[in-house]
Amino acid sequence: MQRRGFIKSFGLLASGLLSTNATHAADTGPLAPVSGDVANTGSATSATSATQATRLALSRIDALDRRGPRLRSIIELNPDALRIAAALDSERRAGKLRGPLHGMPIVIKDNIATGDRMATTAGSLALDGIRATRDAELVRRLREAGAVIVGKTNLSEWANIRSTRSTSGWSGRGGLTRNPYGLDRTTSGSSSGSAAAVAAGMTTMAIGTETDGSIVSPASMCGVVGLKPTVGRVSRDGIIPISHSQDTPGPITATVRDAALLLSALAGGPDPRDPRTLPAPAPDDYLRALRKDALKGARLGVAREFFTGHDEVDQQIDLAIAQLKRLGAEIVDPIDLPKVGYGKEELAVLLHEFKHDLPLWLDTFAPHAPIHTLADLIAFDNAHRRDEMPYFGQELFDQAQALGDLDSDAYRTALAACRKQSRDEGLDRVLRQHGLDAIVAPTGGTAWLTDFINGDSDGGGGFSTPAAVAGYPHLTVPAGQVRGLPVGLSFVGPAWSEARLLALGYAYEQATQWRRPPSYPAHTATPLPI
Repeated sequence: MQRRGFIKSFGLLASGLLSTNATHAADTGPLAPVSGDVANTGSATSATSATQATRLALSRIDALDRRGPRLRSIIELNPDALRIAAALDSERRAGKLRGPLHGMPIVIKDNIATGDRMATTAGSLALDGIRATRDAELVRRLREAGAVIVGKTNLSEWANIRSTRSTSGWSGRGGLTRNPYGLDRTTSGSSSGSAAAVAAGMTTMAIGTETDGSIVSPASMCGVVGLKPTVGRVSRDGIIPISHSQDTPGPITATVRDAALLLSALAGGPDPRDPRTLPAPAPDDYLRALRKDALKGARLGVAREFFTGHDEVDQQIDLAIAQLKRLGAEIVDPIDLPKVGYGKEELAVLLHEFKHDLPLWLDTFAPHAPIHTLADLIAFDNAHRRDEMPYFGQELFDQAQALGDLDSDAYRTALAACRKQSRDEGLDRVLRQHGLDAIVAPTGGTAWLTDFINGDSDGGGGFSTPAAVAGYPHLTVPAGQVRGLPVGLSFVGPAWSEARLLALGYAYEQATQWRRPPSYPAHTATPLPI
């Protein structure tokens, strides 16, 4: 069972606004004609000041999120964003430059704690208005690097761990986030708002989180870049948890270079508040790793078992693989990586860990909240059924509540099975057997129609689970479109191989340039050409 979230740097965005009565909104301008690392080297003009860039981001949010197509990707704006931007401009004028993110507008997913005037809620009304006691470690690092957090993004509520019949991109607090490439289509999830905001050019950088698919699936379906790092590469401190075995934050960006730039800020040394960071090797120089010839001599294995079965999608991925070969990659096609057979064990691990980890986060970051345990949350939802459960229930919460603790045989057995099958008998075996730098496959299918009655479609399956369960890195890069809907190409590698994956993805992206801006169609019934 696969979860959809379970189950160039910011330059000058075009400043034109949409009319308030637009039913179809044309893109208001190109994404990032000036890259952030260039704009922050001292040659920047006043047009790239933090204040102007932040105002531009806020106007873009107003035009596309609040009016125009009403994407609803941003759940809350930062009331202090312009004040922070002005302070960063003062630092610049005084000769202090914090680095390439200095003054860059960024949005972050609303399951990441911010110790400011914004709430941290995972999209749930149970935490509406609850302000975290302090910043998450990754937020502290972003602020230290000079980023301007302009707002928090909507998500599939509780990162999509609530129901087997959920609708991705919907939360009780934020409503439904809509896909810029088809307003009747899913964004996937659970980092729905982060991917939609980047796709629409509100910012070119966002932070998502992933347990299984929550970064790479929405990034793929919204036509942007998504990187799920190795678990432990970036601190999870302050992130509302599902699973300490699989959770990780990561970049969702307009380009691979932006992903490398953002990861450089997020990846730091060991954080004692996240034990998984303690054995992590020192971060690589992710920007220096980017080379247009990185595919030359690379050995890439094709995971045919994870193709979608949709002829047009799979043909598009075959075109991408042909490009990889043309750029000098040695393609091993196919490799023996069977479809995932440990879905039940994965779900057991996630539900056990969610029940255990949620109260710890609440006690540390929201001790003043009206809920303190999973049982409290279940009771809150039942008491507010009309607002919290108008479309689907909370049967996964109920299942988790009925489970034992982390000392139970059921949990230990499931965890061991996941590690063995995803690593020893899965990715590690295949990577070693063929001497591969990475494995490639379609990230998933195209975005399915939003359906509040039946919930999410599987969208032709996806390639998120092996890397998610193993805890290994996974990069998705735009691979063109099928009838106007984006598809993504996945690169999966061994633990701590983010620099190599980014280099491979960068070479592919630079050679293909297949990403196209959205046009916000209200309906997407596109016929085949005659």
